[in-house]
Amino acid sequence: MKFDVIVVGHGLAGLVTASELVAAKKKVLLLDQEPDASFGGQAWWSFGGLFLVNSPEQRRLGIKDSRDLAWQDWLGTAGFDREDDEDYWAIRWAEAYVDFAAGEKRAWLHDLGVRFFPIVGWAERGGYLAEGHGNSVPRFHIVWGTGPGIVQPFETRVRQAIQDGVVDYRPRHRVDDLVIQNGDVTGVRGSILRDSSVGRGQESTRDVVGEFAFFADAVVVASGGIGGNHELVRKSWPQRLGPAPKTMLSGVPAHVDGRMLGIAEHGGARVVNRDRMWHYTEGIVNFAPIWPKHGIRILPGPSSLWLDARGRRFPPPNFPGFDTLGTLKTILETGFDYSWFILTQKVIEKEFALSGSEQNPDLTNKSIGQLLSRVRSGAPGPVQAFMDNGEDFVIAHTLPELVAGMNQVAGTDILSLPEIERQIVARDRELENRFAKDLQIMAMRDARHYLGDRLIRVAKPHRFLDPANGPLIAVRLRIVSRKTLGGLQTDLSGQVLNASGNPVKGLYAAGEAAGFGGGGVHGYRSLEGTFLGGCLFSGRQVGRTLSN
Repeated sequence: MKFDVIVVGHGLAGLVTASELVAAKKKVLLLDQEPDASFGGQAWWSFGGLFLVNSPEQRRLGIKDSRDLAWQDWLGTAGFDREDDEDYWAIRWAEAYVDFAAGEKRAWLHDLGVRFFPIVGWAERGGYLAEGHGNSVPRFHIVWGTGPGIVQPFETRVRQAIQDGVVDYRPRHRVDDLVIQNGDVTGVRGSILRDSSVGRGQESTRDVVGEFAFFADAVVVASGGIGGNHELVRKSWPQRLGPAPKTMLSGVPAHVDGRMLGIAEHGGARVVNRDRMWHYTEGIVNFAPIWPKHGIRILPGPSSLWLDARGRRFPPPNFPGFDTLGTLKTILETGFDYSWFILTQKVIEKEFALSGSEQNPDLTNKSIGQLLSRVRSGAPGPVQAFMDNGEDFVIAHTLPELVAGMNQVAGTDILSLPEIERQIVARDRELENRFAKDLQIMAMRDARHYLGDRLIRVAKPHRFLDPANGPLIAVRLRIVSRKTLGGLQTDLSGQVLNASGNPVKGLYAAGEAAGFGGGGVHGYRSLEGTFLGGCLFSGRQVGRTLSN
């Protein structure tokens, strides 16, 4: 059977590509190795954050943003240093994406029915100089409906096209090879996997019950990255981040395995920037796991005291929410693969959120009533559930009890009460004046100048050892594998290139498989809100290219 386009991957990038093709009346085959229950891929599980520049939401909050400021931040964060080779197309994709985020991105999504939470988040604050890493202003726009809310308009289009017979959708079809004729990609071959009734994100079987071969004018690889394959993550781990962690949690399902990258490479494609990746440092074990080694990331405000495994405070700017990979490197250089937050009940009530659609039922369900519960006393419901059931939390009314509990959780006695007490007392003394030399306290006060942070994100600075602010809380933090920043190198049309820099005719890539564009649009680090956005933009680019 012959199609106009075969799209491999039913995640966000694949759905955006397919929806553009459907609008152009193209005949599309959509394949994925997972069951239909996982339609929408990783995006469905996401918090739904999108990078927008100079948006109405920003302007209403008094945020002055611009395309030039965003591009300055992107370059300072990406650190592109392979300009004539692996970064050649990545830089061009990056500039096009920033233009998109400062231009038609919001209006395009708004026309599709996407709406945003009115408070803009401030992720990756940096903590360096003006031209260094980080967002100079808040740019993290949360979709009303979180991950499912951003998937929904594209899913609706594609589901209707499936019903109308325009899209042939085949889950449990695993691509094993590209079909190549005279150097051109003309189709795919693979294995039909046994039907599976597992729920969304759960690990499915790999039992083969048949084979397939399909042909098309073009094949689009939109199959994601390697975050669920820890063996491959460690194989690609860069020395600059320190030794690869001995243990990691997974922030993505097991099917995010990187298979299609190897298959495309075998078919002549070039994979670039393998050593660039994005993993989180604030992971906790999910007490109700959906996939293997399931970790949840804490989205912290800036007030928690961050200590290494021996109880020593990290140096600036390793504060919560400032520099993900910088802090990852600092943690791994200690010789341990975990660290600690120490905070108070007042901090956790205002500053702790958990990443993911399932951990934010108020935003995901678009419930104003549930949302208003966030301003009441007490930790948010999902956070409280981890405080009650999570293995990484210690709650105590005195510091000696807290440190004893931390040692018990870690299974060691390396944490010293006098050492930790000394550091907290020193920190608390800095709060006696409206000014201070402690850079974290300065950053906390600076954050509260932003209305959004003051309203819902940053607690009023207070002494941790004052019982009125307690109880005290400690959280053991693990490394959580997440995103692949490198990938298949593509030109601005999304066409995959070979090792000589020439197009592999008939082969295209979008989303994480393409490093979110060009084989690594982020360079070394992300400004956040740019992963979903990269899937949207690259999927749209490829879909529109193949619609002509």
